[in-house]
Amino acid sequence: MARITIEDCLEKVGNRFALSIAAMKRAKQLVKGAKPLSEESENKHVVLALREIAEGKVKVIYPPGYDNKTR
Repeated sequence: MARITIEDCLEKVGNRFALSIAAMKRAKQLVKGAKPLSEESENKHVVLALREIAEGKVKVIYPPGYDNKTR
């Protein structure tokens, strides 16, 4: 598998802070037993979460009124 870069993920999310929160929440779901949306591998949960975000399989939902473009 190819390496995942932060830039790959930022194309889908928009900013580093939202990316870190999204990756943390998805990794927590995976730890609790959620089914991986990407190919399973020997990677850690956080790496798998970032891969899912980069592939567009996990979407970030922003709260109402949040303008991602100005941050």
